[in-house]
Parts: sequence; structure tokens; C-alpha cells
Amino acid sequence: MELSLVLISQGIEPTIERPEAEDGWGLLVASDEHERALAVIQQYNLENRNWGWQKAMLGPGVLFDWASLGWVLLAGFFYWGQARVDLQSSGMMHGLAVSHGQWWRLFTAVWLHGDLAHLCSNLAIGFVLLGLAMGHYGTGLALLAAYVAGVGGNVAGWLFNPTTHSLGASGMVMGALGLLAAYSLMWRRKTLRNWKFAAAGIAAAVMLFVLLALGPGTDVTAHLGGFVCGLILGALMDVRSGMGRKPAVNIISGLFFISLVIVPWFQALR
Repeated sequence: MELSLVLISQGIEPTIERPEAEDGWGLLVASDEHERALAVIQQYNLENRNWGWQKAMLGPGVLFDWASLGWVLLAGFFYWGQARVDLQSSGMMHGLAVSHGQWWRLFTAVWLHGDLAHLCSNLAIGFVLLGLAMGHYGTGLALLAAYVAGVGGNVAGWLFNPTTHSLGASGMVMGALGLLAAYSLMWRRKTLRNWKFAAAGIAAAVMLFVLLALGPGTDVTAHLGGFVCGLILGALMDVRSGMGRKPAVNIISGLFFISLVIVPWFQALR
């Protein structure tokens, strides 16, 4: 079943059958697709030998990466730290402070939340959206892209609404939503017959954005900035499809993500 989904995602339509003379099950494909089907399966096994956290779900070629739990734990750790150390005074987003050289607030504000309800709402939605984005683009690459998109949302807030104060991972969550919207757009471009899937994905992304990002009391500018940045980054990564399946790319992206968490907080706490 798993390998049949892999083949379907590459435009090869297999039939699952159990030959009478043999034990087990097999995949039947057209004779002219035989060599390509073998190559696809071999490449899939090669790329996924160290990706036990990614599981197929929802439909052909759609993976969910449970490593997004790591992001949930990290955000929870910062909220735990807020209860013991005053992180908001030096870390929350403040456009005028950024204009006076406190650049680290663009990054540190992503990890701060006003209260437990604020934290839980972002984590519940972000866990799902980020897990799907990581399943498609790669664990480290998608995590870094969503984080950069969240920072991009704070940059948008600083440029267009510099007097407001804000905090929270909503911009990063909207960045993950933008990554998924870009995934739907690229799916439509690569496989014309899946236009219904692409249209449904784009419509869902727009409706989720309206529902989550345009509510009363929300920083609409930062949310829109994060979504647009995620959309752009997702489109750029899909141009180089398969890049996120390379372990080296994900390791480097993960290390870069960690550095973009540690260095700004080091500056803030100084």
C-alpha cells in the first residue's frame, strides 16, 4: 500500500494483486513504466531509510512529520521560562526598539506568548501545519523556512506598524500555512489532472488564514507577512523539489535554525 502511494504520487498507476502461485502481494504496472517504477521505489527507500518520524496520511504523497513535536516542546520551554524570568521586556516585538538597534526582537518575539491560552492555540494549530510542511519539504528545511517566515511577519509589522507591541508564534504558524499553500500550487503545476486537489488546498489555506489570522485583537500585518513569506519560500523550495530529502540539507538547515534561536536570545539576555 505504501509503495503504491509512492508510485501514484509520481504519476504511475499500479494495481495491487496477490499472485496465486506466490506468497505475499505485488504491484502490477504497465510494461513501459516498469523501469521507472523500480527506480522510483528504489529512490523512495533510499531517501526514507532514516525518516521514521514521517508517516503517510490523508492521501497519496502526503506525509506528516511527527518531529514537529520538537517545536511544540521548544515553545513550551520558553513559556515555562517566562514564568521564572522576565523575557518579555527584552524579547517581545517592539518596532521602535527594533529601529533603535534591538534587531533580536524580530526573532525572540516568536517564542513568547501572552498567556497559556495564547500558547495552546498556536501550538495546536502549528503542530499540524508544521508537521505537514515538514513532511513535504523536509524536517530541517521546513522548520527553518517557517521560522524565517515568522520573522518576516515581524519585519512586516515593524515596517508598516512600528508603534505596536506583539509576541507569539502566530507568524510562524501562518508561515507554515503559506508553505502548504505553495505546495498546493506546485502540485497543480506538476500534475495537471490533480487540479481539484490543488484548488481544495488553496481554498483551505485561504479559509484557515481568514479564520485564524483576521480575528479581533490579532496582529494582522504580522500574520499576513508570515503567510506571504511562507508562500514565497515554499514556491522557491518547490522549484528545487527533492532538496529537502537530502539529509545534509536538513542537518544544515536544522543547525542554522538552532543558531537563529540561540544568538538572538543571547543578545536579548545580555
